[in-house]
Amino acid sequence: MQAMHSGTFVRCLRLEPEIQVRRTSMGTQAAARRGLLWSLRSNPSSVFSPLQFGSCHLQPLCIRCRLFCSSSSQTTRKSTQHDFSELTSLSIKPVTELSQDSLCDLGFTDTQAEQISDAISKIRGGNAAKHAPSTLTALFFLGLNPSSVLKLLEKCPELFTVKESLLQQRIGNLRKLGLVEGSLQRVVAYYPQILTVPLKTIKYVVMFLRERCLFTVQQVTDILRESPAVVVENTSQLEYKFQYVYFRMGVKQAQMVKSRLFRFPLDEVRCRHCFLERRGLYETPDKKGQTMIVNPRLESILNVSEDTFLTDVAMASAEEFDVFKRLLVREWHEEEVERTGSIEADSDDDDAEEVEDEEAGRRSAYKNRRKK
Repeated sequence: MQAMHSGTFVRCLRLEPEIQVRRTSMGTQAAARRGLLWSLRSNPSSVFSPLQFGSCHLQPLCIRCRLFCSSSSQTTRKSTQHDFSELTSLSIKPVTELSQDSLCDLGFTDTQAEQISDAISKIRGGNAAKHAPSTLTALFFLGLNPSSVLKLLEKCPELFTVKESLLQQRIGNLRKLGLVEGSLQRVVAYYPQILTVPLKTIKYVVMFLRERCLFTVQQVTDILRESPAVVVENTSQLEYKFQYVYFRMGVKQAQMVKSRLFRFPLDEVRCRHCFLERRGLYETPDKKGQTMIVNPRLESILNVSEDTFLTDVAMASAEEFDVFKRLLVREWHEEEVERTGSIEADSDDDDAEEVEDEEAGRRSAYKNRRKK
């Protein structure tokens, strides 16, 4: 009986690696297998070195088995080497360029592989084909499936020209800023251009939001998650939009984040606000933050369609709003012309004063020469 129990225990130990593998997420297995297969095709000499993608390391599974007995660790090594040899047998010839077969091995269909090849061929310069393997591998290790990767690259084909090291640094930086798994994938899928923005630019925008706009760390993370295009917005326009909403509309930072303010252009914010204000439906708060009427919340002004805004908030027709927008654009244009004209007039006055000073200096010098 004891021998039977010991035999059962040994069999359980030998089955543990298989159990652990089955417990691993199927999506992660598929992504890891694609990345490993791609690496083998691109560089067969690096088969037995772990692939590194940020903080993710591909290591042999079931390290726990080694704590029990050496025989199970040997079984693990043999099974791992068998998997490596199985993958290597799929890669008889090293792949140095993108091909239909290599893209299909990564999980793309024939049609999707053709679309990717066409997109790469349309990109100017020779770096697209060079960096495409690492770009595809990094996107797969983010947990994106082939269809999502294709849509992402159609939105932003410039990703094919980004070096692998820069791509990994930018993904790691987004994680440091609080975009955890799930949020990070949604941000990249919604706005893939964020992976083409230099680290210095993103850090500057984050510092600007913290120091000039006084958002908290969590609020900055929420802004990056909900409005990632903020990283490429001009900071002067960004500051003006913040000051307009903060001082002119009397809205605080928490409500700005909740309403996804930075998804909307400044002209749209001003237009809807001015329309409500001139209809008597919005009032700028006083120094104590008080108003004579109850102002609608910012999310009900911005984060709704135009029809909902007119029906539920402004209580006006589309024709009225269209006429107002045309008049408001003309008003803004006239104000801009007046402002530009006053600046030019001031510069002309300065130039005239400089000319008069020069003439006076020349006359003075001429009189001095005459006296001599």
